[in-house]
Amino acid sequence: MSSTGAAVRIESVSHEFKNSGKVLEKIDLSISPGEFVAILGPSGCGKSTLLRLIASLDKPKYGSITIDRSAKSFVFQDATLLPWRTSLANVELPLELAGVDPTQRNQLARSSLEAMGLSDAVAKFPQELSGGMKMRVSVARALVTEPSLLLLDEPFAALDENSRFSLQNDLRRRWANAKPTVLFVTHSIAEAVYLADRIIVLSGRPGRVMADYKVTLPEERNEKLRLSVEFLHDVQMVHGLVKS
Repeated sequence: MSSTGAAVRIESVSHEFKNSGKVLEKIDLSISPGEFVAILGPSGCGKSTLLRLIASLDKPKYGSITIDRSAKSFVFQDATLLPWRTSLANVELPLELAGVDPTQRNQLARSSLEAMGLSDAVAKFPQELSGGMKMRVSVARALVTEPSLLLLDEPFAALDENSRFSLQNDLRRRWANAKPTVLFVTHSIAEAVYLADRIIVLSGRPGRVMADYKVTLPEERNEKLRLSVEFLHDVQMVHGLVKS
């Protein structure tokens, strides 16, 4: 995976939809290479819309978004795996579309699955996997292309707590190893604090930047940290920002 993340510059971005009106208003953000940033805010405030604009899946109505590197990967709320392809073949897909040699893409896909704890699932089809395993395959597929910018839209929201915690640990570990820039949308304050080093809080619709909070936790995160005074302090601080 690339060791250099992308720098992202969002300048005066506003966006609206024809039938539902303005969803984002005058968003200004500067994200440094290798930052892990979580985006919090109430439902409908434009979190997912902002992520899609950064991913170039849509174009902002006003303002501009500049990214200094083009290698981007997106993880959606659902795993979006192709049911007729095995886990290995699903992870190989972006490499296949990029024209990577079959032997090389097989090796890269196996390595990415192994890093997500799925060595035993390479030949399984999506219908044979649990929800947590499906999402692991989805994350492995996003990371196999060595992105400089990784965008995740509430990927763990539908999982049970144990699966969610495990995936958070795996994602944080893989980020620490390579330092791509990560933007992670979530509704969970605890998840944002545990995963990110910086948290952007958006207001209600139309979403505006209401707070920009620097997490005080050490870079290395583990299960013991979830019960620490330091973790609870950051959760309380961000809770106050979200509710203000």
